Amino acid sequence: MKNPDAIVIGAGVVGACSALSLTNAGLRVLVIDRGPVASGTTGAGEGNILVSDKEPSAELTLAVRSRDAWFELNTDIGGGFELEPKGGVVVSRSEKGIASLKKLSQIQKTSGIEVVELDAAEVRKIEPFISSSVEYAVLYPGDAQCQPMLAAAQIMRAVRKRGGQFIQGENVKSINISSGKVVGLKTDKNNYSCPIIINATGTWAGEIATMAGSYLPIMPRRGFILVTSPVPKIVHHKVYDADYVANVASSDADLQSSAVVEGTESGTILIGASRERVGFKSDLDVAVLRQLARQAISLFPILSNMLFLRAYRGFRPYAPDHLPVIGEDANVAGLWHAAGHEGAGIGLAPATGELITAQITGNKTFMDPTPFSPKRFKESVHVAI
Repeated sequence: MKNPDAIVIGAGVVGACSALSLTNAGLRVLVIDRGPVASGTTGAGEGNILVSDKEPSAELTLAVRSRDAWFELNTDIGGGFELEPKGGVVVSRSEKGIASLKKLSQIQKTSGIEVVELDAAEVRKIEPFISSSVEYAVLYPGDAQCQPMLAAAQIMRAVRKRGGQFIQGENVKSINISSGKVVGLKTDKNNYSCPIIINATGTWAGEIATMAGSYLPIMPRRGFILVTSPVPKIVHHKVYDADYVANVASSDADLQSSAVVEGTESGTILIGASRERVGFKSDLDVAVLRQLARQAISLFPILSNMLFLRAYRGFRPYAPDHLPVIGEDANVAGLWHAAGHEGAGIGLAPATGELITAQITGNKTFMDPTPFSPKRFKESVHVAI
């Protein structure tokens, strides 16, 4: 496919969902990645599909639509990626934290989010092994989880079955522009002609924008995850400390961490979550891993008896205003961006694909896409330090 209608750069879950949405809309789509499916941020994700961690905003609207779209997608392509409507439990163990959590959940409730307040006995009824120090929590039945690598792989299979093509092992070297418009791209192996390019390269999205002579302030934000050996089911929901919400919204470059604990279908338990801006520094930081373990054990003391199987790290694509970038480039016609979701990329992927496809095809969007427009970064004053 040397002359497709659209090229998606990046075979992570955002790129895969964008490719499937475009393919379903009737476009001939080529996906290009320098590595295999889910070889970047997607492969280092937990698979969170959350509405609980967002205040009423454009991002919450996107998250609600995306949560529903995940289950529609599951039916459409036949599943195979461990989609589980497990729900989320958000806890706080301080008076100030409980007050903030109550305030947030009530605001979310007015926006149509299902929330259930739990006292100490109710928390332990649904999470028997949680610490006795937890006396208040909020249950979000709408939260879900999937296995992100399987999800990206299954979606890409659907793209290929429906006429799309995927080429791995080609590194994009330049974006070809004529009269301010995209006309194709060049990889280290081939040239491709195309009027539409979707930049779904996660933490490298800024580099693609630079190749096209434009600008996008996407930066990496490193995080670690601990994985236990398989154990009988002891964590029934995604359970996390309310500090996680503040950490997500923070612009601090220094290390921030909060307890996030959830089980998987295979029996392993995933433990996070840390955030720090250290560029692409990939060192295994044992001090961070110890901190995550301590926080998790504080929330679930039974974990002190568990064996850790492994630890891994990934880089979240971080935009300075904490909103994803979904839309046409500010300077180059035909260059579209689907990036900057930070830790919410898996959860927001299907709706991102829908939103960008509707804009490209000129159809009605399910929400106003303006808050996510790359044009908000057009001026140099938006450069993130």
